[in-house]
Amino acid sequence: MAQKILLLEDVECVGRKGDIASVKPGYAFNYLIPQGFALVANRTALRRQAKLQEERRIRGDEERKEALELASRLEGETVEIEVKVDHEGHMYGSVSVLDIIRHVKLKTGIDLEKKMISLKQPLKEVGIADLTVRFKEGVTAQIHVKVYPKEEE
Repeated sequence: MAQKILLLEDVECVGRKGDIASVKPGYAFNYLIPQGFALVANRTALRRQAKLQEERRIRGDEERKEALELASRLEGETVEIEVKVDHEGHMYGSVSVLDIIRHVKLKTGIDLEKKMISLKQPLKEVGIADLTVRFKEGVTAQIHVKVYPKEEE
């Protein structure tokens, strides 16, 4: 049996601030309500819903503006990553999301989170990969990751 709650904060995989959501009672009473993320959806809580949704809309507009600015700075950027390869051209190891985040930070100064980059599995070949970066409020940007072999001395 599901418990109806009013979300006071954005909760990943449940909903956004001001939404009415159905969750398992244990999750609601043992985590969401004690942490201050939600209230039981009764008449009193429902009166707060419109105010919470308005606050969320305002905050969402601000987040969207920030995300659009970051996306415009990042759109089309090429991040170059130098890797060691053997004599046949095979990479030692792979390029992970964390490597990409570190190189984006060095090149553009933009801090990204792991969940923002859509990479199904680490890059294991030399070449160019096109990746999508997902910001808040549905804003996306395309970046290019160029993996090239380290020059031997």
